[in-house]
Amino acid sequence: MAKGKGGSGKTYTSKGERRSSMKTPNRDPGQRILNQMKALDKGKDVVFTMPNPNKEQTNRKFIKVRVSGRDWLKRGDFIKKAVSND
Repeated sequence: MAKGKGGSGKTYTSKGERRSSMKTPNRDPGQRILNQMKALDKGKDVVFTMPNPNKEQTNRKFIKVRVSGRDWLKRGDFIKKAVSND
């Protein structure tokens, strides 16, 4: 295949800012937890990051724990029923 002509620099169009270069607006860890709890109450899946309880795994200081939103809502319904029966 032949190369195309170079053209002038006047017609260059930027591809825009990438997500990796943008700063995240939410830096407060407390607000992040509240947002995760709101997502669980809506039935969405959430991934929590927590310190690794197994201290012998020195290569993994933190682990990710996935919580299903559906299971969370079912568990909440079970607790509400148990409380209302008392």
